[in-house]
This record gives sequence, structure tokens and C-alpha cells, in this order.
Amino acid sequence: MRTVTATAAAVTAALAAGAASVAAGRLASDAALKAPPGRPLPTEPRLTVHGTAAGQITLTRDLAALRPGRYGLAGDGSHAVVGPVLGSAPHDADTVVRRLERVTHGTLTAGDRAWFTPNLYVGNPGTALDLEYADVDIPGELGPLPAWFLPGSRPTWLIAVHGLGATREHAMNFMAPLRHRQVPVLALAYRGDVGAPPSPDGLHHFGETEWRDLDAAVRYALDHGARQVVLLGWSTGATMALHTAALSGVRDSVAGLVLDSPVLSWETTLRALAAARRTPGALLPLAVRAAQGRAGLHADRDVHTAGLHRPAVPTLIFHGPDDAVAPWRHSRRLADTHPRLVTLHPVKDAPHAAMWNADPEDYEEKLRRFMTPLV
Repeated sequence: MRTVTATAAAVTAALAAGAASVAAGRLASDAALKAPPGRPLPTEPRLTVHGTAAGQITLTRDLAALRPGRYGLAGDGSHAVVGPVLGSAPHDADTVVRRLERVTHGTLTAGDRAWFTPNLYVGNPGTALDLEYADVDIPGELGPLPAWFLPGSRPTWLIAVHGLGATREHAMNFMAPLRHRQVPVLALAYRGDVGAPPSPDGLHHFGETEWRDLDAAVRYALDHGARQVVLLGWSTGATMALHTAALSGVRDSVAGLVLDSPVLSWETTLRALAAARRTPGALLPLAVRAAQGRAGLHADRDVHTAGLHRPAVPTLIFHGPDDAVAPWRHSRRLADTHPRLVTLHPVKDAPHAAMWNADPEDYEEKLRRFMTPLV
């Protein structure tokens, strides 16, 4: 009897441990499947504001605070724009002083917590950039998709689509130079975004379903005067662009792709985000399986995805070797495999989906050269 009781207890304990592991894997997968738009990813540290002065802000010393370039600095109820590190400014050993370009809204006081974001602008192209634009609704399979349209005389439209943890505000970083060159721009909000229909299961799908909203945007552009389009996507938005270029019924209208920090292995990205939430390594495979089961994702090596990473049009990739979310080795492999069509531009010391921020002038020049023969 004692043996039977002990065995039953052991089985019960094992089942309980298994159930706990499955639940933990499910919770860990939320880091990617439920990443809220406009909020920092788990890989982005929160920094403490130590003080501000005329044109300066002092932050906790961290690798993030030392990044080169220009970034938005977002807090709960505040947003500012910070420029380069001011190495000559007096500071303590555990702090960093950067140029404070402007405070967009809210206040930044000592003790506040904030994080870097690629978004230099908030609001809309009219209020933030004083650009002519229109709010348009794109007919999507789940309902109307809000988008900003900036008119231009060129027959080639650029359609911009954001990625994990971001919003369509991301596209405002370089709307002004595109507007100067008369390139029409369509910045899309897709399923799960504020103002757009929710995903039926409330989860992100790493572009595997979201791409159909980008496909709807391409069709909208063609119906409203575009002769062809260039798709620019960040992070999972880049994945959406690849899906659209490979699977859309109007893919012949896609003249080029610009991929910024593309997620080319959702399994690797999910592991990275789950690990950033301090998920034990033993549970990371469970997180991947949980995501696959919950969202119906195809495995990275699935035949369904085999043709997605074979661009048929000129493709420019901006990616950083320091990307902690989407390893750049996958972009390097893509460029090495398709050297005639794919150009990889590495950007040092830049976090995920912030290649423009690290060196805006260089990014815009590379984009201009790529776009010139297409527009």
C-alpha cells in the first residue's frame, strides 16, 4: 500500500510540475505574442533620470544610455528627444549626460524612469512635422485599417509598417526627406494597433497573419494611383513585407523591399524576448512550443516559410550586429545567399529597429540611393 501511495504521489507531483512548466512556457511566450504597441520590449532597459539642465539630461550609466545617435526618451506620461553623449559635461561615474533636444510633452524630473525609443516624434505628421497628410481607412479583412497618407507626385509609393512594440509613429522619422523628394508615403496601423481591429485571438503572429493587412494597403495604393510600391518594414513589419512580396496576389507591383532589423526567425526572437524576462533557459523551448500552439505559427524550417526569404526584387537591409531581438546573422545569410538582389548595410551600436537613430544622415542617404531607380 505504501508503495502504491508513494507512486501515486510521485505521479501527481510530476503532473503538477509538468502543468506548472507548461503554464510558465505560456507566460514566457507572452513577451512576444502580447507585446503592447508603444511600450518597450523586455530587452530595453528602464533608465533613471538624475536631472536636467539647459540642453542636457543626466541618465543612469548603461550601455543603452551610451548609444550613438538620436532617440526618443519615453516615460509614463512624458516624451523627449535626446541627442549624442556629451562627454565633456561634468557627471558622476555612474551617470551619462546626453544632449536634451526638446521635451515633447510631460516633464522629466530626477527619479523618473524612462526608456529609449526609436520614435523621435509623437502625434501625427501634421502636428509633429507640419506636413500635409490625410487620415485614410484601408479596407482590411478584419475591418477598416487607419493609415496616414502623405501625397507626392511620384508614381511609386512607399508603404511603411512598424514592428513589435512600436506604432505607425515610427515612420515619421524620415517622412520629411521623402516628402521633399515627392515620394507618396502610406504609414499603416494594422490588427492589434490602437484604432485598428483586434487580432481574433488577441495575439501577435510574427507577420504570418498580419501581412494580409499590408497586402490590403498595397491594393489600396494601386487603387488610388500608385503604379508600384516599395515596402519598408521594421522588425516583424519587415517579416510582413517579405510575406507580402512572396504571397500577395499583387506582388508584381512590389518594386523593392527595405527591411530594418528583420525578424527572420520568430523562434530565435521569441527566445530572446522570453529570456529578457528572465525566463530560465530550460523553459525557453516550452515558450516556443506554447507560441506555436497558441498562435498557430509555422516552424522556422516549415515548407510554408521556405520561399519567403528568397526576395525577387531589390532588397535593402539595415541591421545591427548588436541586435538583441533579431540576430543579424540571419540577415547576413540572406544577403550572402542572394548577392544580386540583397544589400546588407550593418549599423554598429544600434538596438533593434533603431538603425536610423544611430546615424540618420547615413541611413537616409542609403535609402535615397536605393529608392532613386525605383521612383
